[in-house]
Parts: sequence; C-alpha cells; structure tokens
Amino acid sequence: MEFNNLGRTGVKVSRLCLGCMNFGGRADETDSIGIIHSALDGGINFIDTANVYGHDPANFSLGRGRSEEIVGKALKQNGQRSRIVLATKAYFAMSDDPNAQGSSRRHVIEQCEASLRRLQTDHIDLYQLHHPTNEIPIDETLRALDDLVQAGKVRYLGTSSFAAWQIIESLWVSKEYRLNRFVCEQPAYNLLDRRVERELVPMAQTYGIAIIPWSPTAGGFLSGKYRRAMPSPAGSRFQEFWKAAEQPHYSEAAFAVLDLVETLSQEKGCTPYQLALAWCTQQPGVTSPIIGPRTKQHLADALESLTVQLTAQDLKRIDVVAPPGRAIVPYYGYDGMAWVTWGPHKFRW
Repeated sequence: MEFNNLGRTGVKVSRLCLGCMNFGGRADETDSIGIIHSALDGGINFIDTANVYGHDPANFSLGRGRSEEIVGKALKQNGQRSRIVLATKAYFAMSDDPNAQGSSRRHVIEQCEASLRRLQTDHIDLYQLHHPTNEIPIDETLRALDDLVQAGKVRYLGTSSFAAWQIIESLWVSKEYRLNRFVCEQPAYNLLDRRVERELVPMAQTYGIAIIPWSPTAGGFLSGKYRRAMPSPAGSRFQEFWKAAEQPHYSEAAFAVLDLVETLSQEKGCTPYQLALAWCTQQPGVTSPIIGPRTKQHLADALESLTVQLTAQDLKRIDVVAPPGRAIVPYYGYDGMAWVTWGPHKFRW
C-alpha cells in the first residue's frame, strides 16, 4: 500500500479510503466488521463514515448512526484505533427535529459528541461537513468546528460536495478570524462526471486541499454488471439503494464509456470495476478515492485495482468517450444526484 499526504497536513492516508455507507444497511454488522478487519490487513488506514449512514434501504429514517457504531465496535475489537485516520461527517437530518440538521453551531457540536460516543473514541481525526448550505454563514460553522479542534475532539476539518468558490470563501474566513481551515474535499468524481476538473481540482492543487472522491465507479455502474435495455440486476445498488437511477445512467453515452472500460480491462487482464477505480486513483490531485464495499470480495477487487497502470494512450482513448471536464450523468454540484431516491424518500444533494 502506498500513502499520500492528506492535503497540506503531514498525515499519511492510504491510496484507497474505506467508505462505510453500506455498513449497518446493505451489509449487516458481522459482514461489515469483517470487511473493516480485512481492509486494515490490506494496508488501508483511512476509514470514512457519517452520522447518517447505516439506514435501512427501504426506510431512510431507520438506522441512522449504525455505521458509526459498527466502525467503533470493529476498532475496539482489533485494537488498531491509534493507527487509523478516522473520518466522519455531519449535516443531514438525524430526526424530524428542525434543529437536528444543517451546519449550525448547535447541530455541529451536538453531532460531534454523538459521533464520538458511537465511534467509541475520544477524538475524530477528520470531521467533515457533509454538504454545503447558504442558509448558515460559514463563519458560524467554522467557529464551532474550530472550538472542537481546540477542545481536542477533532484533529482536522474537511468538506463534502462543496464548490470551489465555497472552499475559497471558507479559507478567507479562516484566515480573517484565525480559525482552523479545511484540509480536504469529498467530491463526486468518476468517468461519467468529470466536472471537478474545471475548477475544483486546480483550486485544490493550488491551496493544498486533498481530494477524496466518492462514487469513483459511478455507483458501480462501471463494474460491467449493467446492460443496455435490461433492468438493474437484483441486489444491485440501483435496484435496492439508488432507486430510479437507471434513467440517467441508461444512455448511449454512458454505455459507450462502459464499453471502452470493458475493452481496456480485457486488454489489461483486470475487471471493469478495477479499471474505472484505477483511472480515478491515478488522476492529478486525487488523494484517496472512497470505495464502498458490501462484501469482502468487493474489497479484494478494489485493492487489486492498485496494480492496474494506465498509459498516456489509454487516457487519450478514455478522453474521447468521457470528455475532460464534462458530465454524462450529473453527480457533482447542486444539479448532481437529483435522481437519487432512498426507498420512498427523495433527496437533492
């Protein structure tokens, strides 16, 4: 396993980050703990979860917090908390209480304390805002986050799904008020949506912001299990978790990308999933893509992607069907993920 610096910090994180969104929901506790142990054995030292993860796919309101509880239990069992860079997030609603959501000082501090209890730890290495908002001034949020750092409950701060201008605004506020700054951003980044290459990645490279992509294989669409004019396979993410996602993905442009991914994977003796993940991992500015395994085999496939090497000619072939800076399916930004449904619920990210 190779390691990269987490932005401008001196913290080293593995080239893949173990995402825990499936834990407690699509993966039960026993399987989830097994995946965590295997990930650590495979050299991963970076784990990312969120306070809202662990819900029942059929009912988003159930099970929030289960993922953090499972991660905390696993790290207690293996005794390796001290070597892990543990990340979690807060923003989305934890109940029907109107104050139990967002990035207000009240909610951020309340949820940090709750996450610490669920994770069974005295500090969070990386605490992230799960989504931006224009309803609450960023200085209120940054002051709350800075207080958590000063109290020793949080080591570093990050964001998810922020635009480049929002991060720049936050850096200005941090400098103006002498507050701890964000060191990383989690954007959607995959072959179906490369819009982060326009402004976000160059900004991150300029200001020392780590890029930790989520959904690097487009929710598994680029794994090769999806086929033209056929419904999503039983048990797949689009069938159980991202309902009604076929419509934006089932386009000729998206399948043209998948066709090339499958061709390149055959040439290199790897799976389409490994090829797509390797592409994201090797992009300029990328620190550590987030993988979301549901089984140990998914994890093993992801780890094997680190052996796949793409040439300059491979990248040119990819650029033809997946143009740089363009989106075939919207994931990133305010228009991204508008098609996501969680059971009977629909969320615009």
